Amino acid sequence: MIGQSLSLEGLQKRYGEALAVCELSLDVAAGEFVSLLGPSGSGKTTALTMIAGFEAPSAGRIAIGGQDVTFLAPNHRNIGMVFQKYALFPHLTIHQNIAFPLRMRGRMHKTAIVQRVEEMLELVQLSGYAERYPNQLSGGQQQRVAVARALAFEPPVLLMDEPLGALDKKLREAMQFEIKRLQERLGATVVYVTHDQDEALTMSDRVAIMSDGRLMQMGTPTELYRQPKTEFVADFIGRMNFIDGDCLDCTAEQTVVRLSERTVLNLRSAASERTRKYDAGTALRVAIRPERMRLAKRGDGGADALPGVVDAAVFIGSTYIFLVRLADRPEARLQVQVAADGVMPFQRDDAVDIVLDGGAAHVFPIAERCAA
Repeated sequence: MIGQSLSLEGLQKRYGEALAVCELSLDVAAGEFVSLLGPSGSGKTTALTMIAGFEAPSAGRIAIGGQDVTFLAPNHRNIGMVFQKYALFPHLTIHQNIAFPLRMRGRMHKTAIVQRVEEMLELVQLSGYAERYPNQLSGGQQQRVAVARALAFEPPVLLMDEPLGALDKKLREAMQFEIKRLQERLGATVVYVTHDQDEALTMSDRVAIMSDGRLMQMGTPTELYRQPKTEFVADFIGRMNFIDGDCLDCTAEQTVVRLSERTVLNLRSAASERTRKYDAGTALRVAIRPERMRLAKRGDGGADALPGVVDAAVFIGSTYIFLVRLADRPEARLQVQVAADGVMPFQRDDAVDIVLDGGAAHVFPIAERCAA
């Protein structure tokens, strides 16, 4: 099985005056796993239903393998689909469920269908379950059957709409690796819809982040995590600290931000942000990941450290999370993540210095939050 490319050009969907998807353009390479990630109402599922042919776009073009399928009926697109609720036929055996799309297409001999079903059951590690019914399987097993059925007829593109949403956390994590294993083994092209950031980052070759029907940023998981282009993306992917200030100076190499009369940050500009230029006095929001900071005893952090007081200290497996209140900005609290090596190094009410990795901070104009 070799997947085909998918291209969306200027895709739009209106429901009356409401614009659910706005000018969505992206390309998915053959054999690529791409997730559409966003909060509820971001337009990701609407985009998926247009790719599947269940909804007609108000404008734009959809192409699969270079062929325009914008107004083709769903059954003529030959797309595989996996839903959150499995959508298995309860009165059919597992064998009959997987065989169903093959029989409906009428292109395979009965013997070939039996062989294909056996191959798919082996692929999803359910050999020996052919004569069972869906209600005799666990949730994870039912979802594997749904994936097997969707892949059985070798679709050019496989669409998955929150397929793991009904599973518990441990099973969901196991199925993430299982689905990715199948996708890589078969070379399938997958478009995967989810609101779960960890799920998208774990499984995807690239992730398209959506908000209010618009594509905010698309890139590899590493790019999105380390080089967010907007405050929305920075906030939506992983944990992020934000602190507001005013621009004192801005060059291609660094941005100087005043947090208070006594506290100034000198931040090296990330490569992706060196084209940005802020005027003195511009209201800015500094963003930095909890793991890109460290704590030191008060006075030991150096000239650029931020003095603070520990409000809370939490042990989470391999890390400690400290919530630190800034001494000069008591309303501002930052999360600092450090490796849990031995005894917890700081306790509540300890006076500390927060040492930032200035090159890992991102700077956004505060007005961007409203624009996003």
